[in-house]
Amino acid sequence: MKRMTTALLLVMAPLTVHAADGGVRLSLKEAIQSAVQKNLDVRAELYNPAMAEADIRKSLGIYDTQLTISTDFQYAVTEPVSSFLSGTNTSRTRTLTLNPGVNQLTPLGGTVGLTFNNAYNYTNSTRSLSEYWNSDLTLSLSQPLLKNFGKEPTELGIMVARTAKDGSLERFRTLLLDTVARVRTEYNRLYSLREDLEVKKTSLELARKILTDTQARVKAGVLPAMEILNAEFGVASREKDLIDAEKAVRDQNDVLHVLLQLPGKEEIIPVDIPTRDQYQAEEDALIRKALDLRPELREQKASLRTSELETRVARNRTLPDLNLTASAAVTGLDRHYNRNLEKVGSADYPVWGVGLVFQYPLGNNAAENEYRRSKLKVEQGRTQIRSLEANVGNEVKTAIRGVDSGYKQLDVTDRGRAFAEERLRSFIKRSEVGLATIKDVLEVESELATAKSNQIKALTGYGDAVTQLLRATGELLDREGITVTEKEGDSLYEQSARD
Repeated sequence: MKRMTTALLLVMAPLTVHAADGGVRLSLKEAIQSAVQKNLDVRAELYNPAMAEADIRKSLGIYDTQLTISTDFQYAVTEPVSSFLSGTNTSRTRTLTLNPGVNQLTPLGGTVGLTFNNAYNYTNSTRSLSEYWNSDLTLSLSQPLLKNFGKEPTELGIMVARTAKDGSLERFRTLLLDTVARVRTEYNRLYSLREDLEVKKTSLELARKILTDTQARVKAGVLPAMEILNAEFGVASREKDLIDAEKAVRDQNDVLHVLLQLPGKEEIIPVDIPTRDQYQAEEDALIRKALDLRPELREQKASLRTSELETRVARNRTLPDLNLTASAAVTGLDRHYNRNLEKVGSADYPVWGVGLVFQYPLGNNAAENEYRRSKLKVEQGRTQIRSLEANVGNEVKTAIRGVDSGYKQLDVTDRGRAFAEERLRSFIKRSEVGLATIKDVLEVESELATAKSNQIKALTGYGDAVTQLLRATGELLDREGITVTEKEGDSLYEQSARD
């Protein structure tokens, strides 16, 4: 009986997990930091903001100054209309042109161009100037006045790209939020499985001590031989439970190794215990916080801003196409190129013009229906936001109930373990006087092991419930001191630009 009493004290002792040789002692903060920095899904998602930055830079290319250079040479032999006017029976001409220029888009949608046209002309006519240079420096403007006028139609691609980057950052924040929540959950699960493994070890040790004591009592003639079979069955069933528990711990170690991208195969030893502190939750305040912080909502609102912008531009494009064209030039003409340029520089021979170009498709069906489609897309986006807001509110309410229920489970499982321990003491005493069989003692001990496992699950379950509430309100990243900015994605873009 002394050995059985010693075993009873062992099975009722509080559990303490010690670091095994070669194991990695890991705090929850370190686990989260490792996942944020090394998790492959997180790193892969970070490329999307970097690519969005590339899209912005690409869209800004509309303001790149365009350089144009054209050249052409023509040689022609023709019969003149009048040999008297040309002074020859066969007209031969050579023309060489070289026309460099630049043009630039303006924020209001117009295009400003500057062109320097040069032409060398030769003819065998004796009645006119047979060889001369003709040059002009022309400044031109083409400006839409109705359709495509303004900053938004001009910079639509840029604005959409910037909003798309905002959306990609929110998607990254969503993935990071899910990853941190998963790290906390998987970390607690490993803690739970390791604690449960200790329960299984203690239960097996007690069963073996009961078997040894039973064998001695049977040998002494105090108990029938059948009690040895009951004790051996108790040992065998607990050995199976221990094998299952050891496998579960190893499997969970592998899960965390992949999630945290930890090198090697060392055993992970959690050093942080899930909290038992009561979490104060005020439903209305938490719902308001969730509606403000949840990245899914922010992403949807960014998409709505894009749709509203596209609608305004689509409305502008239903207007008639009325373009103002204007140009001013200074010209020169001379047999010698340098004197030709001097005449251009003197501005003594100006040429200018202004005009309007009007175009409008009768019916305008394409533009009108594109505008209607854009308006429908905006209404769809607003409806999706309302739906998402309702779902977010429901998630917060469900998470609050989970926290409340989990906290109550702590007290219930604590009392359940205390009752199970008292029952085991009682049955051991009854067994000592022959009022309970070994089978009864083993069954009660199994119930105690279950009660201890329930206590561990309640503790980690409460921690997971708090995690889910912080995930539902969107404040988990702030609680863990994690800030998401454009810096990380931009650094990837800059790195690719250097390579």
